[in-house]
Amino acid sequence: HAPTLTDTTMIRYSLGNIIIPRAGAMMIVHSPAFTSARPHNPAGRSTGRPMSSAAEQTQQRPKIVHDMVHFKTSTNKHPLGVEKLSSDKQVWQNPMQHSVWTEDEVNSIEKTHVEAKGIADFVAYSAVKLARWGFDTLSLYRFGTVTPDKVLNRAIFLETVAGVPGMCAGMLRHLRSLRRMDRDHGWIHTLLEEAENERMHLLTFVKLKQPGPLFRSSVVLTQGIFMNVFFLAYLINPTICHRFVGYLEEEAVKTYTDILTAIDHGPLEEWQTAPAPQIAIDYWKMQSTATMRDLILAVRADEANHRDVNHTLAELKPDQVNPFVFEHVLSDKPAHSTPG
Repeated sequence: HAPTLTDTTMIRYSLGNIIIPRAGAMMIVHSPAFTSARPHNPAGRSTGRPMSSAAEQTQQRPKIVHDMVHFKTSTNKHPLGVEKLSSDKQVWQNPMQHSVWTEDEVNSIEKTHVEAKGIADFVAYSAVKLARWGFDTLSLYRFGTVTPDKVLNRAIFLETVAGVPGMCAGMLRHLRSLRRMDRDHGWIHTLLEEAENERMHLLTFVKLKQPGPLFRSSVVLTQGIFMNVFFLAYLINPTICHRFVGYLEEEAVKTYTDILTAIDHGPLEEWQTAPAPQIAIDYWKMQSTATMRDLILAVRADEANHRDVNHTLAELKPDQVNPFVFEHVLSDKPAHSTPG
């Protein structure tokens, strides 16, 4: 069984090994073609051994198969001549890097708060608190008993908003990199990963409830306003935008923690045993017996990660290196499971 690496961005040749990317991983295959030593012959003199023909060199190379999805489902040949795996079933894995949490990690998440330093932080924090109060009031979430329907309405709506900042910021930094013809220092990847992660939260929750026309109309209106406001704000002051998202994610962690309390000791006890949607099991690589409680634990862990990332980015200058770009969580790490 070949070991795997997480770097999927290139094909690299190292002494004695060919590293071939596959879906979400890398496969290392020992290659005698790259390890056969040939005597140094600067003068061009004969070494006493006939040179191998191209056919013989090709025969020495091992057969390598490639399981990247777009080569499986396409009729195109691989540019390196790599063979495809034969499969009767369509295979899909989310190509974006995302965290797969352990049981210890999802249970160790805590509510945290970064104190506002200066006017910009205070403005960002005040905007988040005002937005939360307004949403909780208008949606009636803060009134009466929490119910599964209330939680799903809240989660679906807020995830349509939460997926905007990462995509908007990533796009603007991408365009900035193109204009300046310079590196981005790793910010774009992290921001786009955040946006995709929030979108997967949304796609998971809509498996549990399909919103009606009025709900969808409010999403369109809110997205149109928020996207344009955030776009302009990021052009003017990216720091305050990342601080805003950090505070927004603080509130998300609080919300999902309260939901977990309601599952364990309150009106959402049915989610202790209700099965998680299959899309969640596949995405977070949870056990097949994962429950809604496991799903909420995973989503809360994601939100805590976004919280910490954005608060960190708010402390950096735009040209500083993103410290998270080399700290991805390995996708083959054991996923969390339902506690015994």
